[in-house]
Order: sequence, then C-alpha cells, then structure tokens
Amino acid sequence: MASSREYLDFVLDELSELDGITHRAMMGEFIIYYRGRIAGAVCDDRFLVKITKFSRAMMPEACEEAPYEGAKPMLLVDNIEDRAFLRELIEGMYPELPEKKQKRR
Repeated sequence: MASSREYLDFVLDELSELDGITHRAMMGEFIIYYRGRIAGAVCDDRFLVKITKFSRAMMPEACEEAPYEGAKPMLLVDNIEDRAFLRELIEGMYPELPEKKQKRR
C-alpha cells in the first residue's frame, strides 16, 4: 500500500519547525531528509526513522519495522503529534546519520 499525499503533508507539517527537511518520492513512498541526510521515511502511512543510538535512546519501546520487504528495519514513531519531541529526535539523530554517498562517474 502506497502512502497518501495527505499523510506525507501531515508529517511534513509536524516537522516544519526544523530547517532543512526535504523529501523525495520513491516507489509510492517518501524518503525524508534532514540537511541532506536520510533521517526516515513515510511508508504505508507510517513515519519511520533510522535506527541510531540517539533514536533508540529516545524511543526505547519503539517497534522496529521494515519500510518495505527486504529493507533494513527502522523505528516507528508513534507520537508524531509532539513537535518538540520530533525536533529533538531528528536534531539528535543528525550527527549519527551517514552522509550522502557520492555517485561514481
């Protein structure tokens, strides 16, 4: 099941206090970037974030879910309506997120 544009807009609105949030469509789902690094995804109308030490510490009870079959698991964000929590989560994860890989020429 692909994510709805309405759910993506909802997630982006909740993340609107963060400068540098962008997204890209991918096979009916959406990758969420923070300052150019992949921070999470909107898949099947769920907001998932990468598993880092910081995200695990902020959400110790969070479920690990794969965004799609065969993908690495991510953490399900269940308190999506808490903007202060989301800001702290994404900003705290940033130093642990891998930098964008350069394409080979």
